[in-house]
Amino acid sequence: MSHQSLSSLLAATTVDLDSYETLYRHFHAHPELSLQEAETASRAASHLESLHAGYEIHTSIGGHGLAGVLRNGTGKTILLRADMDALPVQEDTGLDYASKVTMRDNDDLIKPVMHACGHDMHVTALLAAAERLAKIRGSWSGTLIVLFQPNEERAGGAQAMVDDGLYSKVPVPDIVLGQHVMAMRAGSVLSKLGNILSEADSFKITLFGRGGHGSMPHRTVDPVVMAASVVMKLQTIVSREVSPDQFAVVTVGSLQAGHTENIISDKAVVRVNVRTQNHGVRNQVLAAIRRVVNGECEASGATKEPLIEETTKFPLSVNDVAVSKSVHRSFEEFFGDRFDPNTACWTASEDYSILGSSQGKPCCFWFFGGVDEKTWDEAKEKGRLHEDIPVNHSPFFAPAIQPTLRTGVDTLCLAALTFLREL
Repeated sequence: MSHQSLSSLLAATTVDLDSYETLYRHFHAHPELSLQEAETASRAASHLESLHAGYEIHTSIGGHGLAGVLRNGTGKTILLRADMDALPVQEDTGLDYASKVTMRDNDDLIKPVMHACGHDMHVTALLAAAERLAKIRGSWSGTLIVLFQPNEERAGGAQAMVDDGLYSKVPVPDIVLGQHVMAMRAGSVLSKLGNILSEADSFKITLFGRGGHGSMPHRTVDPVVMAASVVMKLQTIVSREVSPDQFAVVTVGSLQAGHTENIISDKAVVRVNVRTQNHGVRNQVLAAIRRVVNGECEASGATKEPLIEETTKFPLSVNDVAVSKSVHRSFEEFFGDRFDPNTACWTASEDYSILGSSQGKPCCFWFFGGVDEKTWDEAKEKGRLHEDIPVNHSPFFAPAIQPTLRTGVDTLCLAALTFLREL
């Protein structure tokens, strides 16, 4: 089957996307935090069953992980992956299907929950692709795995599924494929060869002072001032220690201390996120963080050494060159100039590649846009993309359902058929 006939096959084979738009709205209105994706996984499993397409369904892998296997003769085994978890964000989109959900998180705190990173779109697109690929099984040969992963946001889901015996339940794939909706013009698709997503490390840093009355700071060691010094000094690591020709990001996403204004707390907690694209730079930045934290605590007279705990770690995601070239040819044929094969390595991070790297198998990842075309074009014309286009993890992040969903389904099907089609 030629690349042209692959495009023709997809153009002539559709599924009822109206029903999937309804399903997407359901997922968006009912988000679940990492490690708590029970209802999302159950709904996805029920939908796969309802297709009556012959998918072998395996549930509760590494938590709420789900995999469906469609065996269709000899050929390659291809794994398509979607993540399911949502974020502790209060939704402000104003959509009529906006989330009003709250959940108790792993720290036993009640948090608002929102699909602020588009995982609802990922799940919906993969379910639609599963139906579409099953409908045209006469045009391809091999084994298709559709995998719905929990706990991506906390960087634990892919490894948990592997550790829980994923590959004793489903075949080891020859190739692992994944995608992510981003704040780009809807209908557009981006990818690249080699490094595609950054490595990431996150830390919970506890600073210890001596609490007391707000009117008697001289009798205390104020952890708020200590934390403020740490935060400000951390900002100089990238600007003054990392070479300008290297990439690094150090972000303080949370600083928590005390409960009221007239009490000086006895400790402060700083949560730090680091992104790098080079192992040497990563080691340099992490060493600098430890040096800064320890130095500022000593300078502030901390009552004991700081506690630095790693909370998450994402691997560097690398697109296999040979696999990605094949996927890119299919995308170029189908999407034309809407596909860019030369995007930069993105600053975001993912754990999907563990599904392949743990078995020594190649991976390919790409991005597809979710911003209404008119909205994007107007913001671009005004030079206000950063100001007017909400990015992933924003309380205003809301992908336009179409053509975003259609594009996400097309990319999954194209990528899978690139390797499953009969030659």
